[in-house]
Amino acid sequence: MSDARIPDDGGIQPADIRAVRGEGSSELRALMRAQVDIGRARREPPKKPPPPPPGHRPGEWPPGTSSPGPPPEWSYPPEAWRAAARHLSNEINRPDQPCDCGNCPSADTEENR
Repeated sequence: MSDARIPDDGGIQPADIRAVRGEGSSELRALMRAQVDIGRARREPPKKPPPPPPGHRPGEWPPGTSSPGPPPEWSYPPEAWRAAARHLSNEINRPDQPCDCGNCPSADTEENR
């Protein structure tokens, strides 16, 4: 098998197996490497991405546009963040007790409705 070429159909033929058994482990490695090479040759090369527009620098926004800016939740006051964190903590750690976050209506006002 060392002088013979594996057929281009990609399949291992019975004669190849007989030759590998007779030659030893180095022939098995050669057969497997040839199979891998045949498989690689069949692959289509990956498509290249389209080139960037002329004058565009990598990482820059296209001309005439700008970044979207900071998300709206960044403009919330710190007190609102603290109240929301306290409310979540109360829901997780003390679900059976009334919430004292400052944003929830108290149990007294709910009873009077």
